Amino acid sequence: MESFIADVLKITFRNESNYYTVAILKSGTEEFTAVGTMPFLNEGDTAEFKGEFTVHATYGEQFKVESFERKAPQNKAAILKYLSSGCIKGVGPATAQRIVEKFGEESLEIIQDNPTALATVKGISMSKAVSISEEYHKQYGIRDIMLLLSKFNISPEKCVNIYKKYGAKSIEVIKANPYVLCAEGIDFNFELVEDIAVDFQFDMSSEERIMAGIEYVLRKNLFNGHTCLPRKKFVPVACNLLSCKESVVEICCDKLIDTFMLCSEVIKGEEFLSIPDYYNAEQHIAARLFSVKRFINSSVKVDNLEIENVENRLGIKFEELQKRAILEAFESGILILTGGPGTGKTTTLNAIIKLFENRKLNIELAAPTGRAAKRITELTGREAKTIHRLLEVEWGDGDRQQFARNEKNPLDCDVIIVDEASMIDAILFDNLLKALRLSCRIILVGDSDQLPSIGAGNVLNDILEADVFPSIRLKKVFRQADESLIIHNAHAIINGESADFSKKDGDCFFLTRGDKYSTVQTVLDLVCERLPAAYDLDAVTDIQVLCPSRMLDTGTLNLNNLLQEKLNPRKKGQPQLAYKGVYFRKGDKVMQIKNNYDLQFWKDNGEFGTGVFNGDVGYITEIDIRGGIVKVRYDDRVATYFPDDLNQLELAYAVTVHKSQGSEYTCVVIPLCEVPSKLMYR
Repeated sequence: MESFIADVLKITFRNESNYYTVAILKSGTEEFTAVGTMPFLNEGDTAEFKGEFTVHATYGEQFKVESFERKAPQNKAAILKYLSSGCIKGVGPATAQRIVEKFGEESLEIIQDNPTALATVKGISMSKAVSISEEYHKQYGIRDIMLLLSKFNISPEKCVNIYKKYGAKSIEVIKANPYVLCAEGIDFNFELVEDIAVDFQFDMSSEERIMAGIEYVLRKNLFNGHTCLPRKKFVPVACNLLSCKESVVEICCDKLIDTFMLCSEVIKGEEFLSIPDYYNAEQHIAARLFSVKRFINSSVKVDNLEIENVENRLGIKFEELQKRAILEAFESGILILTGGPGTGKTTTLNAIIKLFENRKLNIELAAPTGRAAKRITELTGREAKTIHRLLEVEWGDGDRQQFARNEKNPLDCDVIIVDEASMIDAILFDNLLKALRLSCRIILVGDSDQLPSIGAGNVLNDILEADVFPSIRLKKVFRQADESLIIHNAHAIINGESADFSKKDGDCFFLTRGDKYSTVQTVLDLVCERLPAAYDLDAVTDIQVLCPSRMLDTGTLNLNNLLQEKLNPRKKGQPQLAYKGVYFRKGDKVMQIKNNYDLQFWKDNGEFGTGVFNGDVGYITEIDIRGGIVKVRYDDRVATYFPDDLNQLELAYAVTVHKSQGSEYTCVVIPLCEVPSKLMYR
């Protein structure tokens, strides 16, 4: 890593949300471009930069900044230049002149420590002086965090997150208890914080450390989908992480429970521990569902004659379970409608919607993901929204999501229908229920045999297993669907039977290969040559490779690289943007891998908006190498990704089975020779 002191001649680009910056620097007689996350670096600043020089194919040599330390101006001229640059909100050239004339070389100290004195400057009120001081503290607060943690290679983005959570007291808070860095919203790895704590000579036997380790284990457990852990299994895991006796963990667990920082509940004689957020969410879900069940007025009914009219209008005949589902939707405040592929869930749902509309009831359709919402829109002919969009998501302090729709501002609907309900986690479902009036009917639609939600809490299955709310499972596979080997085999596997691949002219084939290498080659051959030629398919837009996992030779990471080289090889002179071993090119098929409610997009009709969601698939339309910017088209909108957003983007020629849930494809190819045993449910 190289280090040098340079002056900032020009800021050519900055993303104000994450502080990614492109700057022209001058060190001695040399001028060059620097790129990286550089919060509050301004034209005219002098700083020490650390990083590495890289050579870009289009723009030549650039310095990639890993860290920097801004040098405070020392003399009156330098201070005046700094304050006049506009780097501090509320201070322009005229105000800067008056400040420096009054305080000279002590100007920055006055701004930092003495707003009362600053307010004696002409044109600066007390409130403005406080605002100027706070802005100055913000700039140098992030810098001080970067300096404090510099030896641990903490990224500037992480330092910005720390400041967002703890503000001007960040340094004080971290030094008092470095384990706050494991907290939600900062999410440092526990082992890294252990190193920081040792460097700070923090007491490794302190309760703060033990309690942080307890919370860390429980939060890490959330990534496995579990909202709680049996205490007798949890304690040994925490002891292993903390290298301490079980009695120490037991004492701290009891203290956390007594102070309501940890929740404990005995179920069937066994004690379970959970984080309050998830415990409270599950308690509220149960209470709210029972309240809705009791509150709903069942006077809004439907009779068999109306159902027959719908049958005649649609030209179909409902089977008995479909009729029961329609009747139950009117008689109960809650209905769970499940069934495998081809069992008529959508047909039943359309009938229920039509009958509710006949009664002038206001209906909202929702789904956990953008793809699922788009699909239910296409199947019903009515607009469906993501749950986040329906609840009008917004960000609170520490990047915690909040919703404008809640108990105080409920949704104006009489019925809410949620498709792909197996994908909803506990926190999201809790927020949805909070935004519904007690009089609102709830219909959850899904396939309980699908994979559970990625977030913690298997809501749909938990409700079904409770067996206290009306649920209908459609079982009959209808004629058209019954002709499909895909649907036949799906039901066979669910029932523990062998799949059938005997039909040569069917829609489901199994190709046997001797090893993983020939399997990979077969996938490439099928996607790039054989299937497009045989079925007139577009290899990129019509065919999707689904992998059991990300890793291994038949995982998404390897297959995406190989498929990209086949389907979208780099052309001579074509720009490509490298990010952590992945090369993004114009035309690439990509997927958003986490919810980002601030990501900006423009619709084709000129409307501006924000928000791209986990699982959304699009195509790269433009790459700006110099700025590190990628533009991606998602249906009718184009989203802009800045360099620090690229960790949310992956190639999507191949995706995991889990990520594909809720989607439909014209053709899929699934390599099955390297399936981890923990993923084999049947």
